[in-house]
This record gives sequence, C-alpha cells and structure tokens, in this order.
Amino acid sequence: MAGHSQFKNIMHRKGKQDAARAKAFTKLAREITMAAKNGTPDPTMNPKLRLAIQAARAENMPKDNIERAIKKAQGADADTFESVRYEGYAPGGVAVIVEALTDNRNRTGAAVRAAFSKHGGNLGATGAVSHMFDHVGEIRYKAEAGSPDDVLEAAIEAGADDAVSDDSGHLITCTFENLGSAAAALEEKLGAPASVKAVWRPNLSTEVDEERADSILKLIATLEDDDDVQSVYANFDVSDEVMRKLTAA
Repeated sequence: MAGHSQFKNIMHRKGKQDAARAKAFTKLAREITMAAKNGTPDPTMNPKLRLAIQAARAENMPKDNIERAIKKAQGADADTFESVRYEGYAPGGVAVIVEALTDNRNRTGAAVRAAFSKHGGNLGATGAVSHMFDHVGEIRYKAEAGSPDDVLEAAIEAGADDAVSDDSGHLITCTFENLGSAAAALEEKLGAPASVKAVWRPNLSTEVDEERADSILKLIATLEDDDDVQSVYANFDVSDEVMRKLTAA
C-alpha cells in the first residue's frame, strides 16, 4: 500500500506540473499571437514578437506551438487581445502589479477585483503603486552557461546594466527597452537562456508577518490561476523564518 500511495503522490505531482506547464504555454502563446497580430508576423521586423518568442523558447515551448500561435494571428477569426495593467494593495499595504492580456476588459477587471477583495486587498487606479517598482528586463542563465567573468563580459557587450552570478546561475538585468536586443546578443554568445522576461522589480519593500504573508501568497496564487493574468508582482518581504514556515505548510 505504501508503494501504491507513493505512486499516486508522484502522479499527482506530475499532473499538477503538467497542468502548470500547459497553462504557462497558453499564456506564452497568447503573447505571441497578440504581438504577431499587432505587427508583422516576421520576428526580425517585430521586436515585440521576437521578445515573446525568446521568452517561449526559454520555457522550452515546442516550435510547433510557437508557429501555431503566429499563424493564429493571421486568421480572420483570431481573438483580439489587449494588454492591461492593474495596480492595488494587498494586506499590510503591500503594493501589487498585475499584468493581463484579455479580450474582455470587463471580465478580467471583475475577476482581478474579486481576487483582491477575497484576500483582504483592494484594487487601485493605474499608476497607484508602479512608482514603487522599476520596469526592467531580466535574462537568466543556468550556471553551466559560463563563468561569472565570461557572463559579465557578454552582458556588457550586449548592453545590459548588470550581471549577478551565484551557484544557482546568472541573472542579467537590462532596461526594458533593450531587453529584446540584449537577449538576442547574449544568445549568440552564451546560447539559449533559461528565461527572458520584462519584470516589475520593487525599489521599495514592505516587511510583513506570517499571517499577512500567507494572505498575500494566496492572493498571488488566485490571480496567477486566472487565464487572462500573465504576471503578478508584489513588493513584500518576509523573514527567513516566516518563509520556512510558509513553504513547510
């Protein structure tokens, strides 16, 4: 019975991983379709599409899926998505930014507002909290991509602003505007990255206790589970002890 239970647990975890992977691919495909529909389907002539494809490749999205997403944009019945940013506060005054791609603003706005309300937060106006973040590009490489010195040199040549290396890998930071060109230049030098994305990085953090951290994590999970939501960022900070308790729960 123990072996049977272990097998069921493994299959359950694999099922959750497969579901998360499928959801991630769906969101990446939506970004590709929107970029291709709003510009040319040629990534060499469309910076937004090139960046979306780079991000998809970094997540090991199959080539067929990428090509299908581009072709979908050329169809007469292709959905029209628009990019929407929501800003608000989680418990403890923590700032939250939600990025979404939607074909129905009313549906997405209502779902985001409901998530904030359910978990003790409140939705604000666009621009309410974005000043607490810097909009930057992040390119990640696995440790085996090269030595810290080699990665730093490649980052400088690519026009990036910073490169930080540790045992887990390399994190290269650049301006949001230079993300596409920097990622392309780095790929020529270091190979395919582990991830390429534009992020909202907090320039001001708010420390919270265990109870509030738990509520914030549940809010983020609810938002990320929405098919229209692409990314969620929050400027909360917790102690190592609190994080261990939350991850062990």
